[in-house]
Amino acid sequence: MADRVTVIGWDGSPLTAVAAAALSAATLVAGAAHHLALPEVPATAERIRLGSIDLAARRIAGHRGTAVVLADGDPGFFGVVRNLRAPEHGLEVEVVPAVSAVATAFARAGMPWEDAQIVVAHPRTLRRAVNVCRAHHKVAVLTSPGAGPAELALLLDGVHRTFVICEELGTAREQVTVLTSDKAADHVWRDPNVVIVIGSGPEQQTTGGWISGRHPHGVRGWALPSDAYPDSATDPEGESPGLRAAQLARLGPRGGDLVWDIGSGSGALSVEAARFGAAVLAVDSDPDACARTAAAAHAFGVQLQVVQGRAPHVLERLPEPDVVRIGGGGVPVVTAVADRRPERIVTHASTRDEAEALGAALTGNGYTVECALLQSVELDTSAWVERERSVVFLLSAVRSDLAP
Repeated sequence: MADRVTVIGWDGSPLTAVAAAALSAATLVAGAAHHLALPEVPATAERIRLGSIDLAARRIAGHRGTAVVLADGDPGFFGVVRNLRAPEHGLEVEVVPAVSAVATAFARAGMPWEDAQIVVAHPRTLRRAVNVCRAHHKVAVLTSPGAGPAELALLLDGVHRTFVICEELGTAREQVTVLTSDKAADHVWRDPNVVIVIGSGPEQQTTGGWISGRHPHGVRGWALPSDAYPDSATDPEGESPGLRAAQLARLGPRGGDLVWDIGSGSGALSVEAARFGAAVLAVDSDPDACARTAAAAHAFGVQLQVVQGRAPHVLERLPEPDVVRIGGGGVPVVTAVADRRPERIVTHASTRDEAEALGAALTGNGYTVECALLQSVELDTSAWVERERSVVFLLSAVRSDLAP
């Protein structure tokens, strides 16, 4: 077991006195090539080129002496500290942080960042990182080889964003480039880099901010009444808030998800899914419905993409969904959606025969289906008389390999 393990962050500036003292006493130093080339690394120290953090941790655990791990920026923020502290390694570490790459990137851009979302993009998480960029106005992406600015731009196809790309921060080769997302795929970018992704519309203005990330604001609650949405009175197929609540509860949209809302109508479900932090594609064949959805998104200050087209044909060119709400279209649309293998699908029917047909299509395509008859009665509380009654069959389906 190493006698002492110190993790030192490096941001290109001279090492602090504490960091320099720890490094000068090290008998083992682990880091990337540019870290191991620092003049402060003792010539007699054993050197480990960081590739696998777990492999390096095992070597450090077996070392008798003083170990130092060098890492870029703040090693406690999406860095090596979490891996080194894993129980299987048994290491106790001291941390000397530097300015994080995210803080440096926003400083280079001259922008505040307490309202930013921060994600890490690896090839396996790239799609989810892109969905966060779809859903939020300001996102910082810590990239990796194979999941960099070009790959982000390609998966954002059709969604306009501004990229601030910060390459090799803290080095003599540092470069900051600002361009639109449709141009980012035309370049070769140097690693490491951080991408700040800025959405359309004005920057959120917050006063008295007290929490980082997306600030709570606007209307409290969800499954809001239909008249909370612009032009809802002109939507001939408006669904009850109760049905919308049940659909959202079964879909469970969350950050990193991509929601398809097929038959967006008034845009109410699309907006509420976006308010949960999910990316949303609102699909409708009616241009008036598309306009209503866009107006609702603007009114509630959420980012979503409206797609005009008729399902199932329009679905072929859409990116892969995580969860889907189907507002109409029958068995052909349900089958086309099931072919894309989202985790969850919800839809509804007005008759039992229609519900059976939809349920059979979902079951036949590898989904575990539940169906419930929902009845809601709206009362006029001034006279306690019935104002409106709604009866509908709600079908919720979970991919069979994910069902409990």
